[in-house]
Amino acid sequence: MMIDRRSFLQGTIQGALALSPLAAAGGSAADPLAIVDTHQHLWDLERLHPPWLAPGGELTRNYFTQEYLEATRGLNVIKAVYMEVAVSDAQLVDEAELIVELCRKPGQPTCAAVIGGRPASPGFASYINRFKGSPYVKGVRYIMRQAEMFEAEGLVAGLRLLGELGMCFDLCVATEMLAQSARLVDACPETRFVIDHCGNADPVAFLPESSAPRAAQHDAGGWRRAMEALAKRKNTICKISGIVSRMEKGKWTAEQLAPVVNLCLDTFGPERVVFASDWPVCTRGATLGEWVTALKQIVSSRPIGEQRKLFAENAIAFYKLA
Repeated sequence: MMIDRRSFLQGTIQGALALSPLAAAGGSAADPLAIVDTHQHLWDLERLHPPWLAPGGELTRNYFTQEYLEATRGLNVIKAVYMEVAVSDAQLVDEAELIVELCRKPGQPTCAAVIGGRPASPGFASYINRFKGSPYVKGVRYIMRQAEMFEAEGLVAGLRLLGELGMCFDLCVATEMLAQSARLVDACPETRFVIDHCGNADPVAFLPESSAPRAAQHDAGGWRRAMEALAKRKNTICKISGIVSRMEKGKWTAEQLAPVVNLCLDTFGPERVVFASDWPVCTRGATLGEWVTALKQIVSSRPIGEQRKLFAENAIAFYKLA
């Protein structure tokens, strides 16, 4: 039986009321290491049909607010920014409107969204302008998997329009496309860009060959140079996320993740990094709690002010969260 919009929202809100993040954690933005999660996924497979979710896959089930609250229990997650889930073109509006409606509801953490969109498409201006002035829609993501996508006619115009509307664009690209990303950022100086998942770095690339559990998915030096180039563009920030999902469950350590995290933090600086869970995709390698614990361990020697910026304050400022 199909679940309608009201049923989906009721399910998420009922879970939220039972497991309020502030009540469960006893937290507020003033508490040490309050967390704003800038990359939260939710999906109801009876309403949305992300084509990348294969039948029988480990993530091919519903993920509602209730499950998210259970995953974040005790972590002091005070706000979450929804991240689009790569639905088909036909479902972009439905996904966006569903999440905007959720953001309006009290008693649950999702307060803003980065929605899906196709900036190079002829209808993009009409699509994104329907969310002009929305206090909930903060930006757009479109996963760019092929090099030729960077050359698409209309792409730069679409990204510049986002800047005019005060919205950001999430760059989720393969490491070999980071150099092209820098040129795209240069073409849109008034648009803010978010580098997803530490530039999709593979932590194994930074391990000694003798201790690497498998072959690295890219060259460490090339990734580092590309991230340094992106960091020189002041209209970029970096999400500290995504890397744990590349590791095998139960067979990684915080020390193995540390080189990527520290390079990103040092390269972008304390003002231009934000925490993100990438839940539930992160569960391919760890629970959300395990990822938070590892990251806290990695940054524990940094000044507490920098830790607060990473985990919450930068996100609140960047996304203008109430």
